[in-house]
Amino acid sequence: MNDIGRYETIRANGLDFEVLTAGEGDKLALCLHGFPEHAQSWRNQIPLLTGMGYRVWAPNQRGYGKTTKPPKLQDYSIENLMADAGALIDASGAKHVTLIAHDWGAIVAWHFAMREIRPLDKLVIMNVPHPAIYAKVVRDSSRQRRKSWYVAFFQLPYLPERFLARNNGRAVAGMFVTTAANKANFGKDALAVYRDQVGDPKTVHAMVNWYRAALTGGGFARQLKLGYPKIDVPTLMIWGENDLALEKETTYGTDAYVTDLRIKYLPGISHWVQQDAPEAVNAELASFLS
Repeated sequence: MNDIGRYETIRANGLDFEVLTAGEGDKLALCLHGFPEHAQSWRNQIPLLTGMGYRVWAPNQRGYGKTTKPPKLQDYSIENLMADAGALIDASGAKHVTLIAHDWGAIVAWHFAMREIRPLDKLVIMNVPHPAIYAKVVRDSSRQRRKSWYVAFFQLPYLPERFLARNNGRAVAGMFVTTAANKANFGKDALAVYRDQVGDPKTVHAMVNWYRAALTGGGFARQLKLGYPKIDVPTLMIWGENDLALEKETTYGTDAYVTDLRIKYLPGISHWVQQDAPEAVNAELASFLS
């Protein structure tokens, strides 16, 4: 990764985070990856962001990569995940922060922004709906419930970890390659990082515990009780329309929860949007952040 940055160990919220860092200055772009991803998922965005004057931190979130892997289910509560992002911002010392997030990272980012954990200049969300809208659609749409089957599967003990790790992470590699529009963007080296990650028992257990803490651990229920205040941070939502897990319908009505919202749909592009369509994503980022 020397061509786009370097990995550093950064202490925050009592954990040691493996963070892919690049650039310098007081403007921080904090990039939060999703499941079953890694900091490298931002490899195509980092040069753009540094070229725009941002210092970029792309952490491997708790449990991922070489970041600390706490052992308990509740260690992966949404509250702890938000606190991690806040502590990383504090550790950076940045005066201005843009939060850019995909998949599970975007779940953290939505909650982070609405709870105002730290001030944000701008928010970028990729292929994860606002939690209030997702809750409504999954309740009303049998099609979305069928697409969300894996969330229930991940509540089971042991079996999800075995499924993800077997055959040297074949299922994980398949998630990317079989669903991507631009399969060449998921080369052998990139897939090896994802496959190696689930090959570590502590890491794959931590990754699944994000899902368990949200449902079995009650994280989403606690957030629902707090309500969903409107987000005033200028927000860009980028959405690959060919998302195997999430209906486009889950984006409709987002403007009821965000004061200043821009949505860009990318037809034919998969859930792995910033890796699948880096040129289109980068064009939207450049326009929104400039």
